[in-house]
Amino acid sequence: MQVKDSNPPDGGYGWVVVVSAFMVMGLTAAVLKTFGLFFVEIQQHFDELASTTSWITSVTIVIFHLGAPVASSLCVRYTHRAVVITGGLLAFSGMALGFLGLNMVWMYATTGFLQGLGISFSWTPAISIVSHYFSKKRALANAIASAGECAFAFTFGPFFQWLISQYGWKGALLIIGGIQLNICVCGVLMRPLASSCLLEASHSETETPPGNGASRTDKEEKSAITHKTFNWMLVRRPEFVLYAIFGILAAMSFFVPPLFLVPLSYSLGIDESWTASLLSILAMVDFAGRLLCGWYANLHVTKTVHLLTMTITLISTSLMLLPLANNYLSLAIFTGFYGFFFGTTVAIHITVLADVVGMPDFDSALGLFMLIRSTGGFVGPPLAGLIVDMAGDYRAGFYMAGATLVLSAGFLVTLDQLQQRKERGSQTNTKPEKSTLPYPSLHLLKLQ
Repeated sequence: MQVKDSNPPDGGYGWVVVVSAFMVMGLTAAVLKTFGLFFVEIQQHFDELASTTSWITSVTIVIFHLGAPVASSLCVRYTHRAVVITGGLLAFSGMALGFLGLNMVWMYATTGFLQGLGISFSWTPAISIVSHYFSKKRALANAIASAGECAFAFTFGPFFQWLISQYGWKGALLIIGGIQLNICVCGVLMRPLASSCLLEASHSETETPPGNGASRTDKEEKSAITHKTFNWMLVRRPEFVLYAIFGILAAMSFFVPPLFLVPLSYSLGIDESWTASLLSILAMVDFAGRLLCGWYANLHVTKTVHLLTMTITLISTSLMLLPLANNYLSLAIFTGFYGFFFGTTVAIHITVLADVVGMPDFDSALGLFMLIRSTGGFVGPPLAGLIVDMAGDYRAGFYMAGATLVLSAGFLVTLDQLQQRKERGSQTNTKPEKSTLPYPSLHLLKLQ
């Protein structure tokens, strides 16, 4: 049997996988992003504080992250397809059971735990398989796939608001759960790489004498593609640790603005219909930021870690300015700036992770990164909610998010310096030693 090239196809059926991942991003991350529309409704229904209600989102986020290494392990043990289908069923279960709305603890367990696990089992393998199908166009493919989050959020904002007004927040949860069943369809389309299957078959069928050089090459290619061991030792690599710390601080900030944007607009006296449009604006500029940054990163003009550092700095600046808004127009403008720069960041942060650890360890790195980052997602929303309760103003949450992002940028700078130092060291070690003899002929005589 002929073995196909083990390199990623960078196209072909890979674009079907990208479209499927685009849909999965929309049916998972976009739902989480627009869940702020339910915040006030749930808070008023159970008559709870903002910090108590925010734990629903916090539980969802932390389970989303904690489930990532489990999802990655299942991907390397089974297939990305099977894990995505399982995630779709879990996401549906979380929303369908949340429809009962028994008490706040029930909401933590359903729309928090089950929904978070469903998102994790869908999102993680979807973004992972895209990186396996693409190499040279990886940044662009990841940007297009991740853009599904904002493309769906653009329509989900007004749609969810309409569902709540027509069926109440409980009925809206049940309908959204039914929509999330389409994740299973997307999972069916995520077939394993053909080159991987062929290598496994050829390894057992090809009659190659022991010790043959071609057999050794086949084994090396096979191990590079069908990596079946979850690498926990990545936590010993300084580059990965620095990037994971950046992830923790970024997660503390990323989930705060969507959560408090709707309550902030209400506190400014903005009508509900206009408030829903803010989420649409956020999604629209987010979409543009992802595609633009993915296209630019694909040109390989700027190092991806440099580009990420710049976008993080711009996000923190926009978050510091957003609380200065005092009406709908100014709030929409600052929301647009935040959404655009957030989109540029999300478009490349997974690509940077792949550059840091390399593709053989990418599945393991993605799972570990999400696991470690979960501490930020777990602490961020409740901490912001506590600060909001203490200050009595939703603006305080945005200031907290902006300051945390400034700190996270410092770890990206440190990571870049470490990588540059290692590159200079490797170049020095591989540099050929110059002969101290004045003439080549004398050098030959010395060898003789």
